[in-house]
Amino acid sequence: MISKKAKYAIKALKALTELYGEGPVLISQIAARESIPQKFLEAILLELRNQGMLQSQKGKGGGYSLRVDPERITLAQVIRIIDGPIAPTPCVSLNFYVRCDDCEDEETCAIRPIMLQVRDANLAVYETTTMQMLVDRAQPAHLIDVIK
Repeated sequence: MISKKAKYAIKALKALTELYGEGPVLISQIAARESIPQKFLEAILLELRNQGMLQSQKGKGGGYSLRVDPERITLAQVIRIIDGPIAPTPCVSLNFYVRCDDCEDEETCAIRPIMLQVRDANLAVYETTTMQMLVDRAQPAHLIDVIK
């Protein structure tokens, strides 16, 4: 399950995608548009800016805008920035691997193969869904047949 913070980050990025190319957007506008507490949103946008996904402009006409084309921002990137690992257990994480402290042998573990499948299923959606697709309400091509 993604955190509320990650959900708010996705909603904020969706709003910025809808306004992409129109200049910086005030935090208060994003907060009102997406029903996100403004103080919480400030911290989220700062984190996304620090990771290079957003740019900010101070002063009159200032605010936040996407630094990266919305076609290139995936849900996986956003979730990893905000929540960290996507994998359900640390032993199957692609980017944050840690051996489980209660596991005697990963090769014979009964849980690990299932967690690999869960990770891969989530990644199939997260890594192929872009912010632009959320705005366009488009499904990744490889998932259309699965959903029908």
